[in-house]
Amino acid sequence: MLLRCALRQLSASQPVTPIALRTFASKHREVPSLTRDRYPVERGSFAELTDDDVTVFRSILGGAGTSRVLTAADEVQDYNIDYLRSVRGYGRVVLKPRTTEEVANLLRYCNERRLAVCPQGGNTGLVGGSVPVFDEVVLSLQLMDTIERIDEYAGIVVCQAGCVLATLEEQVGARGLVMPLDLGAKGSCHIGGNVSTNAGGLRLVRYGNLHGSVLGVEAVTAEARILDLMSNFKKDNTGYHLKHLFIGSEGTLGIITRLSMFCPTASRSVNVAFLGLHSYDDVKRTFLAAKRGLGEVLSSCEMIDAASLDSCTRFFGLQSPIEKYPFYMLIETSGSDAGHDEEKLTRFLEQTMEQGLVQDGTVTNEPTKMKNIWKLRELIADSLLSDGYCFKYDISLPLDQFYDIVLAVRERVGDRAINVTGYGHIGDSNLHLNVSCARFTPEIYGLLEPFVYEYTSKLRGSVSAEHGIGFLKRKYLHYSKQSEPLRLMRQMKQLLDPNGILNPYKVLPPETPEQSR
Repeated sequence: MLLRCALRQLSASQPVTPIALRTFASKHREVPSLTRDRYPVERGSFAELTDDDVTVFRSILGGAGTSRVLTAADEVQDYNIDYLRSVRGYGRVVLKPRTTEEVANLLRYCNERRLAVCPQGGNTGLVGGSVPVFDEVVLSLQLMDTIERIDEYAGIVVCQAGCVLATLEEQVGARGLVMPLDLGAKGSCHIGGNVSTNAGGLRLVRYGNLHGSVLGVEAVTAEARILDLMSNFKKDNTGYHLKHLFIGSEGTLGIITRLSMFCPTASRSVNVAFLGLHSYDDVKRTFLAAKRGLGEVLSSCEMIDAASLDSCTRFFGLQSPIEKYPFYMLIETSGSDAGHDEEKLTRFLEQTMEQGLVQDGTVTNEPTKMKNIWKLRELIADSLLSDGYCFKYDISLPLDQFYDIVLAVRERVGDRAINVTGYGHIGDSNLHLNVSCARFTPEIYGLLEPFVYEYTSKLRGSVSAEHGIGFLKRKYLHYSKQSEPLRLMRQMKQLLDPNGILNPYKVLPPETPEQSR
Protein backbone atom coordinates (compact mmCIF):
# COMPACT_ATOMS: atom_id res chain seq x y z
CA MET A 1 0.00 0.00 0.00
CA LEU A 2 2.89 2.38 0.77
CA LEU A 3 4.19 1.84 -2.75
CA ARG A 4 0.84 2.67 -4.30
CA CYS A 5 0.50 5.86 -2.20
CA ALA A 6 4.01 6.94 -3.12
CA LEU A 7 3.22 6.35 -6.79
CA ARG A 8 0.19 8.60 -6.55
CA GLN A 9 2.47 11.35 -5.15
CA LEU A 10 4.86 10.81 -8.06
CA SER A 11 1.99 11.01 -10.52
CA ALA A 12 0.75 14.27 -9.04
CA SER A 13 4.15 15.95 -9.01
CA GLN A 14 5.41 15.22 -12.51
CA PRO A 15 4.28 13.89 -15.90
CA VAL A 16 3.95 10.12 -15.76
CA THR A 17 5.82 8.39 -18.57
CA PRO A 18 6.52 4.67 -19.03
CA ILE A 19 10.19 5.39 -18.31
CA ALA A 20 9.48 7.19 -15.01
CA LEU A 21 7.03 4.53 -13.89
CA ARG A 22 9.39 1.69 -14.77
CA THR A 23 12.27 3.28 -12.86
CA PHE A 24 10.07 4.03 -9.86
CA ALA A 25 8.63 0.52 -9.71
CA SER A 26 12.06 -1.12 -9.84
CA LYS A 27 13.65 1.08 -7.16
CA HIS A 28 10.97 0.72 -4.50
CA ARG A 29 11.23 -3.00 -3.87
CA GLU A 30 13.21 -5.01 -1.38
CA VAL A 31 16.81 -6.03 -2.04
CA PRO A 32 16.89 -9.73 -3.07
CA SER A 33 18.90 -12.50 -1.47
CA LEU A 34 22.37 -13.14 -2.80
CA THR A 35 22.27 -15.36 -5.87
CA ARG A 36 24.61 -17.87 -4.21
CA ASP A 37 22.10 -18.26 -1.34
CA ARG A 38 18.95 -18.48 -3.45
CA TYR A 39 20.20 -20.81 -6.19
CA PRO A 40 22.63 -23.75 -6.16
CA VAL A 41 25.79 -22.38 -7.83
CA GLU A 42 29.50 -22.58 -7.01
CA ARG A 43 32.05 -19.86 -7.61
CA GLY A 44 34.55 -20.61 -10.36
CA SER A 45 38.31 -20.70 -9.79
CA PHE A 46 38.83 -17.02 -10.60
CA ALA A 47 41.18 -14.61 -8.84
CA GLU A 48 39.85 -12.25 -6.20
CA LEU A 49 40.04 -8.49 -6.62
CA THR A 50 42.84 -6.63 -4.80
CA ASP A 51 43.67 -2.97 -4.23
CA ASP A 52 46.50 -3.35 -6.74
CA ASP A 53 43.94 -4.36 -9.39
CA VAL A 54 41.91 -1.24 -8.69
CA THR A 55 45.05 0.85 -9.07
CA VAL A 56 45.68 -0.67 -12.50
CA PHE A 57 42.07 -0.04 -13.52
CA ARG A 58 42.42 3.61 -12.53
CA SER A 59 45.59 3.95 -14.56
CA ILE A 60 43.81 2.56 -17.65
CA LEU A 61 40.78 4.80 -17.21
CA GLY A 62 42.47 8.10 -16.40
CA GLY A 63 44.45 8.05 -13.19
CA ALA A 64 43.84 8.15 -9.45
CA GLY A 65 41.19 10.88 -9.57
CA THR A 66 38.97 9.24 -12.16
CA SER A 67 35.26 8.83 -11.50
CA ARG A 68 35.12 5.95 -13.96
CA VAL A 69 36.20 3.37 -11.38
CA LEU A 70 33.50 2.91 -8.73
CA THR A 71 34.35 1.07 -5.50
CA ALA A 72 32.12 2.57 -2.78
CA ALA A 73 29.44 0.14 -1.59
CA ASP A 74 26.57 2.56 -2.25
CA GLU A 75 27.90 3.26 -5.76
CA VAL A 76 28.20 -0.36 -6.87
CA GLN A 77 25.04 -1.78 -5.26
CA ASP A 78 22.65 -1.05 -8.14
CA TYR A 79 25.09 -2.65 -10.61
CA ASN A 80 24.88 -5.89 -8.60
CA ILE A 81 21.08 -6.20 -8.64
CA ASP A 82 18.98 -7.06 -11.68
CA TYR A 83 15.87 -5.15 -12.72
CA LEU A 84 13.51 -7.88 -11.49
CA ARG A 85 15.34 -8.07 -8.14
CA SER A 86 15.58 -11.82 -8.60
CA VAL A 87 19.39 -12.13 -8.33
CA ARG A 88 22.17 -10.22 -6.58
CA GLY A 89 25.92 -10.43 -6.81
CA TYR A 90 28.58 -8.76 -4.70
CA GLY A 91 31.02 -7.29 -7.20
CA ARG A 92 33.28 -4.68 -5.60
CA VAL A 93 34.21 -2.56 -8.60
CA VAL A 94 32.45 -1.01 -11.61
CA LEU A 95 34.51 0.11 -14.60
CA LYS A 96 33.26 2.67 -17.14
CA PRO A 97 35.33 2.80 -20.33
CA ARG A 98 34.67 5.34 -23.08
CA THR A 99 36.45 3.68 -26.00
CA THR A 100 36.95 0.27 -27.55
CA GLU A 101 40.68 0.52 -26.79
CA GLU A 102 39.95 1.02 -23.09
CA VAL A 103 37.68 -2.04 -23.12
CA ALA A 104 40.49 -4.04 -24.73
CA ASN A 105 43.06 -2.87 -22.16
CA LEU A 106 40.75 -3.74 -19.27
CA LEU A 107 40.00 -7.19 -20.66
CA ARG A 108 43.68 -7.88 -21.37
CA TYR A 109 44.52 -7.22 -17.73
CA CYS A 110 41.53 -9.16 -16.36
CA ASN A 111 42.35 -12.14 -18.57
CA GLU A 112 45.98 -12.17 -17.43
CA ARG A 113 44.87 -11.97 -13.78
CA ARG A 114 42.00 -14.45 -14.25
CA LEU A 115 39.49 -11.89 -12.96
CA ALA A 116 35.93 -12.68 -14.04
CA VAL A 117 34.09 -9.89 -15.87
CA CYS A 118 30.38 -9.11 -16.13
CA PRO A 119 29.57 -6.83 -19.11
CA GLN A 120 26.60 -4.57 -18.40
CA GLY A 121 24.46 -2.24 -20.49
CA GLY A 122 21.29 -0.65 -19.15
CA ASN A 123 20.68 -3.60 -16.80
CA THR A 124 17.09 -4.14 -17.92
CA GLY A 125 17.46 -7.88 -18.58
CA LEU A 126 14.99 -10.39 -17.15
CA VAL A 127 17.15 -13.54 -16.84
CA GLY A 128 19.95 -12.42 -14.53
CA GLY A 129 22.46 -12.11 -17.35
CA SER A 130 23.61 -8.53 -16.76
CA VAL A 131 24.71 -8.62 -13.12
CA PRO A 132 27.45 -10.50 -11.26
CA VAL A 133 26.64 -13.87 -9.75
CA PHE A 134 29.54 -13.62 -7.29
CA ASP A 135 32.26 -10.93 -7.24
CA GLU A 136 32.84 -10.38 -10.96
CA VAL A 137 34.24 -7.06 -12.18
CA VAL A 138 31.36 -5.07 -13.69
CA LEU A 139 32.28 -3.49 -17.02
CA SER A 140 29.59 -0.92 -17.73
CA LEU A 141 29.12 0.50 -21.25
CA GLN A 142 27.17 3.52 -19.94
CA LEU A 143 29.67 6.12 -21.15
CA MET A 144 30.06 4.63 -24.64
CA ASP A 145 27.01 6.48 -25.94
CA THR A 146 28.22 8.32 -29.06
CA ILE A 147 26.08 8.26 -32.20
CA GLU A 148 28.76 8.41 -34.87
CA ARG A 149 26.70 8.71 -38.02
CA ILE A 150 23.16 8.55 -39.37
CA ASP A 151 22.90 8.01 -43.12
CA GLU A 152 19.33 8.85 -44.12
CA TYR A 153 19.91 7.76 -47.73
CA ALA A 154 21.14 4.24 -46.92
CA GLY A 155 19.06 4.06 -43.73
CA ILE A 156 22.00 3.25 -41.45
CA VAL A 157 22.93 4.32 -37.93
CA VAL A 158 26.47 3.75 -36.61
CA CYS A 159 26.92 4.11 -32.87
CA GLN A 160 28.64 2.92 -29.73
CA ALA A 161 27.06 0.11 -27.76
CA GLY A 162 26.05 2.25 -24.78
CA CYS A 163 23.52 4.37 -26.68
CA VAL A 164 20.09 4.28 -25.03
CA LEU A 165 17.45 2.90 -27.38
CA ALA A 166 15.04 5.82 -26.86
CA THR A 167 17.80 8.29 -27.75
CA LEU A 168 18.54 6.42 -30.95
CA GLU A 169 14.83 6.30 -31.75
CA GLU A 170 14.58 10.07 -31.35
CA GLN A 171 17.69 10.83 -33.40
CA VAL A 172 16.93 8.52 -36.33
CA GLY A 173 13.32 9.67 -36.24
CA ALA A 174 14.49 13.22 -36.85
CA ARG A 175 16.03 11.92 -40.10
CA GLY A 176 12.84 10.24 -41.26
CA LEU A 177 13.92 6.75 -40.14
CA VAL A 178 12.69 4.31 -37.52
CA MET A 179 14.55 1.96 -35.21
CA PRO A 180 13.54 -1.62 -36.10
CA LEU A 181 13.40 -2.44 -32.38
CA ASP A 182 10.92 -1.07 -29.83
CA LEU A 183 10.79 -2.15 -26.19
CA GLY A 184 9.03 -1.09 -23.03
CA ALA A 185 12.48 -0.53 -21.48
CA LYS A 186 13.71 1.70 -24.31
CA GLY A 187 14.25 4.64 -21.95
CA SER A 188 17.06 2.83 -20.16
CA CYS A 189 18.18 -0.22 -22.18
CA HIS A 190 21.33 0.03 -24.32
CA ILE A 191 21.47 -0.94 -27.97
CA GLY A 192 24.58 -3.06 -27.30
CA GLY A 193 22.67 -5.04 -24.69
CA ASN A 194 19.73 -5.37 -27.07
CA VAL A 195 22.01 -6.82 -29.73
CA SER A 196 23.91 -9.00 -27.25
CA THR A 197 20.62 -10.62 -26.22
CA ASN A 198 19.04 -10.49 -29.70
CA ALA A 199 16.08 -8.66 -28.20
CA GLY A 200 12.74 -9.12 -29.96
CA GLY A 201 10.35 -6.34 -29.03
CA LEU A 202 6.98 -5.08 -30.11
CA ARG A 203 7.42 -4.86 -33.88
CA LEU A 204 9.29 -8.01 -34.75
CA VAL A 205 6.35 -9.10 -36.89
CA ARG A 206 7.16 -6.16 -39.20
CA TYR A 207 10.94 -5.75 -39.01
CA GLY A 208 12.21 -9.16 -37.91
CA ASN A 209 14.83 -9.81 -35.22
CA LEU A 210 18.19 -8.14 -34.80
CA HIS A 211 20.11 -10.82 -36.71
CA GLY A 212 18.54 -9.30 -39.80
CA SER A 213 18.81 -5.62 -38.86
CA VAL A 214 22.39 -5.47 -37.56
CA LEU A 215 24.78 -4.88 -40.45
CA GLY A 216 27.98 -5.14 -38.46
CA VAL A 217 29.55 -5.06 -35.01
CA GLU A 218 32.86 -4.28 -33.38
CA ALA A 219 33.61 -6.66 -30.52
CA VAL A 220 36.45 -7.26 -28.07
CA THR A 221 37.31 -10.81 -27.04
CA ALA A 222 38.56 -11.88 -23.61
CA GLU A 223 42.12 -11.87 -24.92
CA ALA A 224 41.72 -8.21 -25.98
CA ARG A 225 41.43 -8.91 -29.71
CA ILE A 226 39.43 -6.13 -31.34
CA LEU A 227 37.32 -7.64 -34.11
CA ASP A 228 36.22 -5.07 -36.67
CA LEU A 229 33.16 -6.71 -38.20
CA MET A 230 31.50 -3.43 -39.11
CA SER A 231 29.68 -3.04 -42.41
CA ASN A 232 27.50 -0.39 -44.01
CA PHE A 233 25.83 -2.70 -46.48
CA LYS A 234 23.02 -5.22 -46.37
CA LYS A 235 24.91 -7.10 -49.05
CA ASP A 236 28.34 -8.06 -47.72
CA ASN A 237 28.88 -11.74 -48.53
CA THR A 238 32.59 -12.01 -47.70
CA GLY A 239 33.17 -15.28 -45.91
CA TYR A 240 31.87 -16.31 -42.52
CA HIS A 241 29.35 -13.88 -41.01
CA LEU A 242 31.18 -13.64 -37.71
CA LYS A 243 28.95 -10.83 -36.41
CA HIS A 244 26.29 -13.46 -35.72
CA LEU A 245 28.55 -15.06 -33.10
CA PHE A 246 28.08 -11.99 -30.92
CA ILE A 247 24.42 -11.24 -31.61
CA GLY A 248 22.58 -13.13 -28.89
CA SER A 249 25.70 -14.47 -27.12
CA GLU A 250 24.97 -12.30 -24.05
CA GLY A 251 28.54 -11.15 -23.58
CA THR A 252 29.95 -14.64 -23.14
CA LEU A 253 32.04 -14.63 -26.34
CA GLY A 254 33.03 -10.97 -26.50
CA ILE A 255 31.87 -7.47 -25.66
CA ILE A 256 30.14 -5.51 -28.43
CA THR A 257 31.47 -1.94 -28.41
CA ARG A 258 30.15 -0.48 -31.70
CA LEU A 259 27.56 -1.48 -34.27
CA SER A 260 25.85 -0.46 -37.48
CA MET A 261 22.15 -1.05 -37.97
CA PHE A 262 19.70 -0.76 -40.81
CA CYS A 263 16.80 1.59 -40.01
CA PRO A 264 13.76 1.51 -42.32
CA THR A 265 12.01 4.65 -43.50
CA ALA A 266 9.50 5.86 -40.91
CA SER A 267 5.85 5.33 -41.76
CA ARG A 268 3.79 8.43 -42.40
CA SER A 269 0.52 6.71 -41.50
CA VAL A 270 0.19 4.85 -38.18
CA ASN A 271 -3.03 3.50 -36.67
CA VAL A 272 -3.65 1.62 -33.44
CA ALA A 273 -6.68 -0.53 -32.67
CA PHE A 274 -7.53 -1.89 -29.21
CA LEU A 275 -10.05 -4.75 -29.35
CA GLY A 276 -12.08 -6.83 -26.90
CA LEU A 277 -12.69 -10.57 -27.47
CA HIS A 278 -14.49 -13.39 -25.68
CA SER A 279 -11.97 -16.22 -26.03
CA TYR A 280 -8.43 -17.15 -27.01
CA ASP A 281 -9.84 -18.99 -30.01
CA ASP A 282 -11.29 -15.67 -31.18
CA VAL A 283 -7.86 -14.06 -30.67
CA LYS A 284 -6.23 -16.72 -32.83
CA ARG A 285 -8.76 -16.36 -35.63
CA THR A 286 -8.56 -12.54 -35.48
CA PHE A 287 -4.78 -12.72 -35.86
CA LEU A 288 -5.16 -14.85 -38.98
CA ALA A 289 -7.68 -12.34 -40.35
CA ALA A 290 -5.24 -9.51 -39.60
CA LYS A 291 -2.43 -11.22 -41.52
CA ARG A 292 -4.69 -11.78 -44.49
CA GLY A 293 -6.55 -8.47 -44.41
CA LEU A 294 -3.87 -6.01 -43.33
CA GLY A 295 -0.90 -7.68 -44.97
CA GLU A 296 1.94 -5.28 -45.69
CA VAL A 297 0.80 -2.59 -43.23
CA LEU A 298 0.55 -4.86 -40.16
CA SER A 299 3.38 -3.79 -37.83
CA SER A 300 2.36 -5.21 -34.46
CA CYS A 301 -0.12 -7.71 -33.09
CA GLU A 302 -0.32 -8.17 -29.31
CA MET A 303 -2.52 -10.29 -27.05
CA ILE A 304 -3.43 -9.32 -23.47
CA ASP A 305 -5.54 -11.35 -21.07
CA ALA A 306 -7.96 -9.75 -18.61
CA ALA A 307 -5.76 -10.35 -15.55
CA SER A 308 -2.80 -8.60 -17.20
CA LEU A 309 -4.81 -5.54 -18.21
CA ASP A 310 -6.49 -5.33 -14.81
CA SER A 311 -3.12 -5.35 -13.05
CA CYS A 312 -1.82 -2.55 -15.28
CA THR A 313 -4.85 -0.29 -15.00
CA ARG A 314 -5.12 -0.72 -11.21
CA PHE A 315 -1.48 -0.17 -10.33
CA PHE A 316 -0.73 2.71 -12.69
CA GLY A 317 -4.15 4.34 -12.53
CA LEU A 318 -4.74 3.93 -16.27
CA GLN A 319 -8.06 3.49 -18.04
CA SER A 320 -8.99 0.97 -20.69
CA PRO A 321 -10.69 2.61 -23.67
CA ILE A 322 -13.24 -0.24 -23.89
CA GLU A 323 -15.30 -2.36 -21.50
CA LYS A 324 -13.96 -5.49 -19.80
CA TYR A 325 -13.44 -8.66 -21.83
CA PRO A 326 -11.57 -11.93 -21.19
CA PHE A 327 -9.03 -11.07 -23.90
CA TYR A 328 -7.76 -8.01 -25.72
CA MET A 329 -5.71 -7.40 -28.84
CA LEU A 330 -3.59 -4.39 -29.72
CA ILE A 331 -3.04 -4.11 -33.46
CA GLU A 332 -0.88 -1.48 -35.12
CA THR A 333 -0.62 -0.65 -38.81
CA SER A 334 2.15 1.40 -40.41
CA GLY A 335 2.14 2.58 -44.02
CA SER A 336 2.65 5.49 -46.36
CA ASP A 337 -0.91 6.21 -47.50
CA ALA A 338 -3.33 7.21 -44.73
CA GLY A 339 -6.46 6.71 -46.81
CA HIS A 340 -5.38 3.28 -48.03
CA ASP A 341 -4.34 2.13 -44.53
CA GLU A 342 -7.49 3.35 -42.82
CA GLU A 343 -9.64 1.70 -45.46
CA LYS A 344 -7.90 -1.65 -44.95
CA LEU A 345 -8.17 -1.39 -41.16
CA THR A 346 -11.86 -0.39 -41.30
CA ARG A 347 -12.66 -3.32 -43.60
CA PHE A 348 -10.75 -5.71 -41.32
CA LEU A 349 -12.64 -4.53 -38.23
CA GLU A 350 -16.03 -4.66 -39.93
CA GLN A 351 -15.41 -8.24 -41.07
CA THR A 352 -14.15 -9.52 -37.71
CA MET A 353 -17.06 -7.91 -35.87
CA GLU A 354 -19.57 -9.32 -38.34
CA GLN A 355 -18.03 -12.77 -37.78
CA GLY A 356 -18.46 -12.37 -34.00
CA LEU A 357 -14.70 -12.47 -33.33
CA VAL A 358 -14.23 -8.88 -32.13
CA GLN A 359 -16.86 -7.67 -29.65
CA ASP A 360 -15.77 -4.09 -29.15
CA GLY A 361 -12.88 -1.83 -30.01
CA THR A 362 -11.41 1.59 -30.55
CA VAL A 363 -9.18 2.91 -33.34
CA THR A 364 -7.00 6.01 -33.36
CA ASN A 365 -4.20 7.68 -35.31
CA GLU A 366 -3.83 10.57 -32.83
CA PRO A 367 -0.31 10.38 -31.30
CA THR A 368 -1.26 10.98 -27.65
CA LYS A 369 -4.08 8.45 -27.76
CA MET A 370 -1.85 5.87 -29.44
CA LYS A 371 0.77 6.34 -26.71
CA ASN A 372 -1.88 5.89 -24.03
CA ILE A 373 -3.08 2.65 -25.61
CA TRP A 374 0.50 1.36 -25.90
CA LYS A 375 1.02 2.08 -22.18
CA LEU A 376 -1.64 -0.53 -21.43
CA ARG A 377 0.64 -3.11 -23.02
CA GLU A 378 4.10 -1.79 -22.17
CA LEU A 379 3.50 -1.33 -18.43
CA ILE A 380 1.98 -4.74 -17.69
CA ALA A 381 5.34 -6.25 -16.73
CA ASP A 382 6.03 -3.51 -14.18
CA SER A 383 2.54 -3.59 -12.69
CA LEU A 384 2.90 -7.28 -11.86
CA LEU A 385 6.01 -6.53 -9.80
CA SER A 386 3.84 -4.51 -7.41
CA ASP A 387 2.56 -7.74 -5.86
CA GLY A 388 6.02 -8.30 -4.37
CA TYR A 389 7.80 -10.84 -6.59
CA CYS A 390 7.10 -12.10 -10.07
CA PHE A 391 8.30 -15.25 -11.83
CA LYS A 392 8.52 -14.31 -15.50
CA TYR A 393 8.70 -16.77 -18.38
CA ASP A 394 9.40 -15.70 -21.94
CA ILE A 395 8.58 -18.64 -24.20
CA SER A 396 7.63 -19.44 -27.79
CA LEU A 397 4.71 -21.80 -28.28
CA PRO A 398 2.57 -23.03 -31.20
CA LEU A 399 -0.42 -20.72 -31.56
CA ASP A 400 -2.90 -23.59 -31.16
CA GLN A 401 -1.61 -24.17 -27.60
CA PHE A 402 -0.41 -20.63 -26.96
CA TYR A 403 -2.60 -19.86 -23.92
CA ASP A 404 -3.03 -23.36 -22.52
CA ILE A 405 0.07 -23.09 -20.33
CA VAL A 406 -1.42 -20.11 -18.49
CA LEU A 407 -4.41 -22.23 -17.48
CA ALA A 408 -2.16 -25.17 -16.54
CA VAL A 409 0.07 -23.03 -14.33
CA ARG A 410 -2.91 -21.27 -12.76
CA GLU A 411 -4.28 -24.65 -11.71
CA ARG A 412 -0.86 -25.91 -10.56
CA VAL A 413 0.03 -23.04 -8.21
CA GLY A 414 -3.51 -22.38 -6.99
CA ASP A 415 -3.88 -19.73 -4.30
CA ARG A 416 -0.14 -19.66 -3.61
CA ALA A 417 0.06 -17.00 -6.35
CA ILE A 418 -1.60 -13.61 -6.35
CA ASN A 419 -1.83 -13.54 -10.12
CA VAL A 420 -1.12 -15.84 -13.07
CA THR A 421 -1.30 -13.96 -16.34
CA GLY A 422 -0.41 -14.28 -20.00
CA TYR A 423 0.20 -11.67 -22.65
CA GLY A 424 2.65 -11.13 -25.47
CA HIS A 425 3.51 -11.00 -29.13
CA ILE A 426 1.00 -13.31 -30.76
CA GLY A 427 2.34 -12.02 -34.08
CA ASP A 428 5.50 -14.07 -33.50
CA SER A 429 4.24 -16.80 -31.10
CA ASN A 430 5.93 -15.27 -28.03
CA LEU A 431 4.05 -15.59 -24.74
CA HIS A 432 4.98 -13.79 -21.52
CA LEU A 433 3.77 -15.98 -18.67
CA ASN A 434 3.81 -14.26 -15.27
CA VAL A 435 3.25 -15.67 -11.79
CA SER A 436 3.20 -12.93 -9.15
CA CYS A 437 3.28 -13.58 -5.42
CA ALA A 438 4.07 -11.77 -2.18
CA ARG A 439 7.67 -13.02 -2.16
CA PHE A 440 10.01 -15.57 -3.65
CA THR A 441 9.53 -18.97 -2.02
CA PRO A 442 11.22 -22.30 -2.78
CA GLU A 443 7.76 -23.92 -2.82
CA ILE A 444 6.42 -21.83 -5.71
CA TYR A 445 9.78 -21.99 -7.48
CA GLY A 446 9.67 -25.80 -7.26
CA LEU A 447 6.14 -25.90 -8.68
CA LEU A 448 7.10 -23.76 -11.66
CA GLU A 449 10.53 -25.07 -12.59
CA PRO A 450 11.17 -27.25 -14.46
CA PHE A 451 7.40 -27.68 -15.10
CA VAL A 452 7.10 -24.61 -17.37
CA TYR A 453 10.11 -25.67 -19.45
CA GLU A 454 9.05 -29.31 -19.67
CA TYR A 455 5.61 -28.20 -20.83
CA THR A 456 7.21 -25.92 -23.44
CA SER A 457 9.57 -28.64 -24.62
CA LYS A 458 6.76 -31.16 -25.14
CA LEU A 459 5.19 -28.69 -27.58
CA ARG A 460 8.60 -28.18 -29.26
CA GLY A 461 8.57 -24.56 -28.18
CA SER A 462 11.50 -22.40 -27.11
CA VAL A 463 12.42 -21.83 -23.45
CA SER A 464 13.56 -18.32 -24.38
CA ALA A 465 11.79 -16.34 -27.09
CA GLU A 466 13.49 -12.95 -26.78
CA HIS A 467 15.09 -12.35 -23.38
CA GLY A 468 18.04 -14.71 -23.65
CA ILE A 469 19.25 -17.43 -21.28
CA GLY A 470 21.34 -15.48 -18.79
CA PHE A 471 21.82 -17.10 -15.40
CA LEU A 472 18.25 -18.09 -14.59
CA LYS A 473 17.65 -20.34 -17.62
CA ARG A 474 21.03 -21.91 -18.26
CA LYS A 475 20.20 -25.25 -16.65
CA TYR A 476 17.07 -25.44 -18.82
CA LEU A 477 18.77 -24.77 -22.14
CA HIS A 478 18.82 -28.49 -22.92
CA TYR A 479 15.03 -28.39 -23.29
CA SER A 480 15.57 -26.41 -26.52
CA LYS A 481 19.09 -27.42 -27.59
CA GLN A 482 20.33 -30.97 -28.15
CA SER A 483 23.69 -32.26 -26.90
CA GLU A 484 25.63 -31.76 -30.15
CA PRO A 485 24.75 -28.06 -30.55
CA LEU A 486 25.58 -27.55 -26.87
CA ARG A 487 28.95 -29.22 -27.36
CA LEU A 488 29.71 -26.90 -30.28
CA MET A 489 28.67 -23.87 -28.22
CA ARG A 490 31.14 -24.90 -25.51
CA GLN A 491 33.89 -25.29 -28.08
CA MET A 492 33.20 -21.78 -29.40
CA LYS A 493 33.36 -20.43 -25.84
CA GLN A 494 36.68 -22.19 -25.26
CA LEU A 495 38.11 -20.78 -28.50
CA LEU A 496 37.15 -17.15 -27.88
CA ASP A 497 37.41 -17.10 -24.08
CA PRO A 498 39.86 -19.83 -23.02
CA ASN A 499 39.98 -18.72 -19.39
CA GLY A 500 36.19 -18.36 -19.18
CA ILE A 501 36.31 -14.85 -17.71
CA LEU A 502 33.49 -13.34 -19.81
CA ASN A 503 30.11 -13.40 -18.06
CA PRO A 504 30.68 -16.75 -16.32
CA TYR A 505 27.72 -18.80 -15.00
CA LYS A 506 25.59 -17.50 -17.89
CA VAL A 507 24.01 -19.12 -21.00
CA LEU A 508 25.88 -22.46 -21.08
CA PRO A 509 24.63 -25.15 -18.66
CA PRO A 510 27.06 -26.43 -16.01
CA GLU A 511 29.17 -29.24 -17.42
CA THR A 512 28.74 -32.77 -16.12
CA PRO A 513 31.91 -34.83 -15.48
CA GLU A 514 31.22 -36.77 -18.69
CA GLN A 515 30.93 -33.56 -20.75
CA SER A 516 34.17 -32.10 -19.40
CA ARG A 517 36.22 -35.11 -20.51
